[in-house]
Amino acid sequence: MHALNNITETRATAQAEKHIRDILSFSILYAPPAQAVVVFDTQSHLAVTLTAAYRACLPNAVFIDFNTHSQEAIMATFAGLQAKDLVVLIQSTNFRLDAFRIRVELFKRDLKVIEHPHLGRMEGAEADIYLDALAYDPSYFRETGHALKKLIDNAQCGMVESGGARLLFPSAFESAKLNIGDYSEMPNVGGQFPIGEVFTEARDLEAVHGEVRIFVFGDTSFSVNKPAHPITLIIERGQVVGVRDSTPEFDLVLEKIRHDEGVVWLRELGFGLNRALSKDRTVRDIGTFERMCGIHLSLGAKHGVYGKPNFKRGDGKYHVDVFVATETVTLDDQVVFRDGAWCVGTR
Repeated sequence: MHALNNITETRATAQAEKHIRDILSFSILYAPPAQAVVVFDTQSHLAVTLTAAYRACLPNAVFIDFNTHSQEAIMATFAGLQAKDLVVLIQSTNFRLDAFRIRVELFKRDLKVIEHPHLGRMEGAEADIYLDALAYDPSYFRETGHALKKLIDNAQCGMVESGGARLLFPSAFESAKLNIGDYSEMPNVGGQFPIGEVFTEARDLEAVHGEVRIFVFGDTSFSVNKPAHPITLIIERGQVVGVRDSTPEFDLVLEKIRHDEGVVWLRELGFGLNRALSKDRTVRDIGTFERMCGIHLSLGAKHGVYGKPNFKRGDGKYHVDVFVATETVTLDDQVVFRDGAWCVGTR
């Protein structure tokens, strides 16, 4: 059994090394003589596996164990970096290095950043799914992502069908944002991995109406919650006004949003691209599962990317991801998603 475990570990590390090497080469465009610093911990299986993979891919990098170095020492190492150098954060939880999100602070210094947070939430089979989700196929992500963005930006309406339910978007959409590993036209290089998403929202939130069936939602512990049966949301004027087949955990989510925000807005319309994540291949970490191939929506008024006349920035408290049991997605008259896959770009 010990020998079998060693073989499994070796395979996992080899898989992680291949995916990390592709991310560094094709997405982050990292190459010496640029410096690299990897801050890691050893509190989870995934953290140990990824650290070993980065050691193989970045033999000249500085590796810092978060739990054996002071925050001052780590920040001092960052201070010695130059623009376009690389920082990798391998976190079983989420590193706390100062009062601000460390990735944002590193981006301000024009550093490239790869973040792997909340790895401790995924063990066993979920760790394998996470490693699969790191695979970077530039042609698929980029061609599909850009094709979807073009269609979204020009569409005057859309529809999401899920088990007989129809959610209607009789509105043009906000300019779609891309998370496809192509940073050539972006101010910052990097972000949270795995990647794979195009997102937007209706320009006229109150136009959105209909019903939608969700099979997973983010619960109050920021974990994936998969009820025994899909939950149907009833949407009127862009707000959740009713629910069928709910669960106590989902009722609690809605109760918290209504308590603090008054109503439950539906905002983000997310087009997930990562084919390693699906209805049948889930992970507990909601930030990872957000890339799932299919549609996700956000509940709550919080969405810092798109400003709206009736939403003051900072007023919204909640942005809760929910995942649709998607059958088809239509933009104008074109079906762009069917049978669990996108019908545009490279498939």
